[in-house]
Amino acid sequence: MEAVSPSATSWLHTSVGRKVVMAATGIFLMSFLVVHLAGNLLLLRSDGGAAFNAYAEFMSTNPLIRVLEILLFLGFVLHIYQGLYFIFRERAARPIRYSLNRAEANTNIFSRTMRLSAIVVLVFLIVHLRHFFVEHRLLGSPYTMYELCVAAFENPYYSAFYVLSMVFLAFHLAHGFYSSFQTLGLILNRRIERAVRWAGAAFAFVIPLGFAIIPLYFLLRTL
Repeated sequence: MEAVSPSATSWLHTSVGRKVVMAATGIFLMSFLVVHLAGNLLLLRSDGGAAFNAYAEFMSTNPLIRVLEILLFLGFVLHIYQGLYFIFRERAARPIRYSLNRAEANTNIFSRTMRLSAIVVLVFLIVHLRHFFVEHRLLGSPYTMYELCVAAFENPYYSAFYVLSMVFLAFHLAHGFYSSFQTLGLILNRRIERAVRWAGAAFAFVIPLGFAIIPLYFLLRTL
């Protein structure tokens, strides 16, 4: 049996390999956002939560979905791990910030706030999973998923946190969308580059906005 070349696995530990993994997992997670938003928009239907609860039940019992959840979890872990690696590596290489380094002259606000947006989105993810996934799937809450969502979104503090997190998600996506395609070598000419930039801008605007509308809808109902 032919042994696997050490270079085939060690490449993943190089800067290029890590960036490719981060880009690939980023695109995978962005595709998840589209599916997740489509399901969450069922909350806005005037059916007392019937459609959303049916969707939640399907997502929690279908064997194929359970496998995809594991892949999704691994995607999150890999993406976060690679991001933390680059953050700590940069800090180790440049422990002192040089005042002559004018980042604003060479980068846009989305790339400059990438670390901050990543941290906010990570905190949001932890809170979000604890409040919904853990509460409903692991702790066996007596309330339906729809009832959990309504109770959370009618809380002005949680809704404010949710909407603010979506703003930072928009910033994160605005930079990450284009960077992912660039890292994977998918931008082959100027026409594709323009298309990716426009698609990235639209994605970074529409997806977070779609998520933000949901808590605002339930919050405004209480006024």
